[in-house]
Amino acid sequence: MELMKDGKRTDGRKRDELRPIKIEAGPLYRANGSCYLEWGGNKVMAAVYGPKEAIPRHIQDPRKAIIEAKYNMASFSVSDRKRPGPDRRSREISKITSEALENVVLVEMFPRASIEVEIEILDADAGTRCAGITAAAVAMADAGIPMRDIPVSCAAGKAGDTVVLDLVGTEDMKGQADVPIAIAPRTDDILLLQMDGHMTAEEIDEALELAIHGCHQIAEMQKEALMTKYKTFEEE
Repeated sequence: MELMKDGKRTDGRKRDELRPIKIEAGPLYRANGSCYLEWGGNKVMAAVYGPKEAIPRHIQDPRKAIIEAKYNMASFSVSDRKRPGPDRRSREISKITSEALENVVLVEMFPRASIEVEIEILDADAGTRCAGITAAAVAMADAGIPMRDIPVSCAAGKAGDTVVLDLVGTEDMKGQADVPIAIAPRTDDILLLQMDGHMTAEEIDEALELAIHGCHQIAEMQKEALMTKYKTFEEE
C-alpha cells in the first residue's frame, strides 16, 4: 500500500495535519472527573477518582500522593477480538501514563493518598496511548486535581519515507517509525518520549517539532472542552 501520494496520505490529510478530534469534559456522573474523547477512529473514556486514602496502607507515601493509572483496551475495540484483562502492553502504558501525570500533579499536597485514573479504549485506531493521556488530563482537571499544567500527548512518525504528524492505523502498521510524546504545553517540558522504528537524527528532530506543534493545537481543544462544561454550569 502506498502511504503518500501527491503529498497526501491514505486518509487525505497533509503531512502536518491532525485527525479530527472531539473532547467532552465531565460526561460521567459518579466519577470525580471524567472525559470522553474521539480522535480519528479512537474512542476513549477516562475517569478520575480521588484524592482518597491509599489502600492497602503499605502502598502509602507519607510525602505525597501516588498516581495509579489503569489503561485498558475493551475486547471489542479492535478488529480481532482482544482477550479481556491486562497484558504487557497495557501495563506498560499504565506505568508511563502514571509517570507522565505525576510530573504535573501537585502530589505533595496529598500525602498518603491515591488518585486513580481509569482509561478505557472503546475503539482503537493508532495513537491510543496519546489519546488516553490527553483524555486523562482533562478528567484530572475536571476533578479539580491541582496541577502545574494540563498535560497533552501526540505522536509523529515516519510513513512512506516522510515524517508525518498523528499516524493513522495503516501508517502505524506499515510505516517506518512512531514517536509518541507528552508535554506540559506552557513550558514544553517533555513528560513522555518513546520511539518505535528507525529514523535519522534529523528526522527525529522534525518529528519532535511536529508532535509538539500538534500538542499545542490539542491543548487548546482541552481548554475549550473544560470551559464549555463550566460555562454551561454558570448558565444553568
